[in-house]
Amino acid sequence: MSSSIRLIVGLGNPGGKYELTRHNAGSRFVCETARGAGVALRVEPKFEGRLASARIGPESVFLFIPGAYMNVSGLPVVKVARFYKISVDEILVVHDELELPPGEVRLKTGGGHGGHNGLRDLIKHLGSNAFRRLRLGIGHPGEGRDVASYVLKNPSAMEANLIEDAMCRALNDLPAAVAGKSNM
Repeated sequence: MSSSIRLIVGLGNPGGKYELTRHNAGSRFVCETARGAGVALRVEPKFEGRLASARIGPESVFLFIPGAYMNVSGLPVVKVARFYKISVDEILVVHDELELPPGEVRLKTGGGHGGHNGLRDLIKHLGSNAFRRLRLGIGHPGEGRDVASYVLKNPSAMEANLIEDAMCRALNDLPAAVAGKSNM
């Protein structure tokens, strides 16, 4: 069993045009977590993002969505973690995952960035890759295809339903994950 989670970070890009894109799966998940916990994410300029405190099962956690674009989201996360004295192993980062098909969800600790610029920036600013990750599958566009264009587009209706189902399953298991008792 690992330590409990104190900070859940949802990666995505700011602005309405990105809201439903594949790349914003992490920020949508955190929005749904806040909604389910009955709390509102509020803009916190000192952290450069939206923050809420919530209860997930018996645990108290912070929910955070950086207000910066994904590839520069590491510094806002560090600001929250330092202010609340949250260690790297108490952070859960929720993000889109090209290497998993839509509808798959996996929990893992550590690892590389796998080309994901949000993870790359987090690892750089945290000085560690020891945070936990909730990986929401969005599928891969295929060899030789433009990944950047793919992740910045909305998924098809079928893919969106699969991603939504995966989020629902992950939300159901979130109390166990926050308590350090789940591998999803």
